[in-house]
Amino acid sequence: MHDPDRRHQPLDDIRAHIAAMPGPDTEAEQKARARDRYLTKPPGALGRLEEIAFWLSAWQGRHPPSAERIEVAVFAANHGVAARGVSAYPAEVTAQMVANFRAGGAAINQICTAFGLGLKVHELALEKPTADITKAPAMSEKECAATIAYGFQAVEDQPDVLCLGEMGIANTTIASALLAALYGGPVRDWVGPGTGVDEAGIARKVAVIEEALALHGPHLDDPLEILRRLGGREFAAILGAIIAARHARVPVILDGFMVTAAAAILHALDPAAIDHCIAGHVSAEPAHARALEKIGKRPLLDLDMRLGEGTGAGLAAAIIRAAAATHGGMATFAEAGVSNREE
Repeated sequence: MHDPDRRHQPLDDIRAHIAAMPGPDTEAEQKARARDRYLTKPPGALGRLEEIAFWLSAWQGRHPPSAERIEVAVFAANHGVAARGVSAYPAEVTAQMVANFRAGGAAINQICTAFGLGLKVHELALEKPTADITKAPAMSEKECAATIAYGFQAVEDQPDVLCLGEMGIANTTIASALLAALYGGPVRDWVGPGTGVDEAGIARKVAVIEEALALHGPHLDDPLEILRRLGGREFAAILGAIIAARHARVPVILDGFMVTAAAAILHALDPAAIDHCIAGHVSAEPAHARALEKIGKRPLLDLDMRLGEGTGAGLAAAIIRAAAATHGGMATFAEAGVSNREE
């Protein structure tokens, strides 16, 4: 349990980074809203695209907003709990898929090519899975803090927008465990087929998560403790990337179930801490919609996808780019010589 009177611990530095996160630039947002009133369209005619333009300006801290340089960061990690038979694929698939990303053969590679997105793949000690969460905490406090800090590098190239994705066999089980610990209720409500397990596989996932919750129960009153005990390296790194993006004024597009679970940890610490994030899509994983509702995010897309890799976020990036382009590139009524409505 978190004791504010204890000696300084590694995760305290992460808490300080979260506490110091800047808020929105309201002046830039107001400039965006003011320009929108004079663009050649009826008020509100571009719907959510208008709100996205305002959001971009607020969190980039500039007007007009830009979405030319969009980068996808995929964090890959392995999990000790994979040995419990909770996935349809063996743990070695994580490393094999990382090689596929690097060779350009995965779905996310094609999406990045189609929309001109950058792609960086971050391997997180694939040869050393985190501990089996039914037997021990997934990570030590030092390891968890270091992995969160590793995620800070996701914005080192200062993209206009950052898309977050993941790869890790058994990480849907980890996401379900995190959400069950955060929000409670029957574990089964947070568990789905993941990579394609059958009903027996889902039952194994539920049993494993219940076992883990029973083991770590006395320590689950602190979201960062939930992360280090039940999470994984990709979840910690994604949380770090979200924090760093806020400090660097880089808006974030969240991908699917796993990325949402990582964001939920930050949301539990401070609901405003993910205001610079937008949900790219809602996946076909049954609990994803419920998790998005918990963190107050309305997804941009609903395509029945459940792949991960940042694919949903990458697709949503095209919408974000369109929002910035229409806001910045459209003529005003005066510029176009079009009569405006009477005011």
